[in-house]
Amino acid sequence: MSSQSKRDLYEVLGVSKTASQDEISKAYRKMALKYHPDSNQGDTEAIHKFKEAAEAYEVLSDTQKRARYDRFGHAGAEGGSGGGFGDVSDIFEAFGDVFSGSIFEDFFGGGRGRSRVRRGADLRCDVTLDLEEAAKGVTKTVSLTRHAACENCGGSGAAEGSQPESCRRCQGRGQVVQASGVLRVQTTCPICRGSGKTIGNPCRTCDGHGLKPHEVKLEVKIPPGVDEGMRVRLPGEGQPSPDGGPSGDAYCNIHVKQHAIFKRDGQDLILQFPISFSQAALGATVEVPTLDGRKQLEVGAGTQSGTVYRLRGQGIADPHTGVKGDLLVQTLIEVPKKLSKRQQELLRELAELDEKNITPERKGFMDRIMEYFQLQGTKE
Repeated sequence: MSSQSKRDLYEVLGVSKTASQDEISKAYRKMALKYHPDSNQGDTEAIHKFKEAAEAYEVLSDTQKRARYDRFGHAGAEGGSGGGFGDVSDIFEAFGDVFSGSIFEDFFGGGRGRSRVRRGADLRCDVTLDLEEAAKGVTKTVSLTRHAACENCGGSGAAEGSQPESCRRCQGRGQVVQASGVLRVQTTCPICRGSGKTIGNPCRTCDGHGLKPHEVKLEVKIPPGVDEGMRVRLPGEGQPSPDGGPSGDAYCNIHVKQHAIFKRDGQDLILQFPISFSQAALGATVEVPTLDGRKQLEVGAGTQSGTVYRLRGQGIADPHTGVKGDLLVQTLIEVPKKLSKRQQELLRELAELDEKNITPERKGFMDRIMEYFQLQGTKE
């Protein structure tokens, strides 16, 4: 086709002359899907438009070719390295990266002759921490069972003196296409399971798998502030790919032991701290435990049972921001079960004083009780 009879390349893709590279790529993918030969079998017009779109994309996706085309038209584009496509297979060869990873792979087998590279499987391990370790961070050694290349066959899976063969079912592609009318669905080859190869004489050491399990030990750095149920990712420490792709990851699941003193609430710690009646009534300075050692706490006079004091920054750091929570000290007034003779005398004297000097709150409560009894009496 002469340059004079060719359509404008921007018109072919349906984009403006100021279109970005991303817009050009999207327009080409849309047209390639519409006029793909696998979904338009026997339609010569569709194949022509498919090739026309590919030729337009070849020029407009290249910055230098596009600049020459914008200046000199088709003559400028033909003056470069581009000369069009003789066959549809040439298009797949040139633009395989455009088709890969898209719906073309799923429905049309866009890679054409290339088996998919699979990522290795992920692995899981568990680690149990004390609360102190979870709060401050720690390095732990964990064990994983991971596969490695068989020493006998070097990972090929074939016995000594033999080699894997190209799969006859998929012709080494690792994928097979099942057709139903105009719809063609690409699936993993059931014979070679996507590897593109079969083994006629398998290695006895690994039974033809090419891999053998072995135990590995890894150092895992646990960041400060982790909590029960969180996990730490170990990139690339999972199973190797069966066909040369990237390895999977390992995930270390965190478990935190219950603490004898502290309870955790997010980034805060809760401590139930018993105090005596005299400390609650008169006030006192007490020592309370924290994850960083002992701290002084001022208990105010007249403290009630259940009162919460907050020690800021004495909790656990957020694993993402590093900001620490607080320590919440809940006071519990402890009533002694056994009293000395002197303690009994003092408490009786205090009780007599309580009868003479009833506090306003207690008086109000007693008044409400009397009113309740009187109301019950009238109902009877």
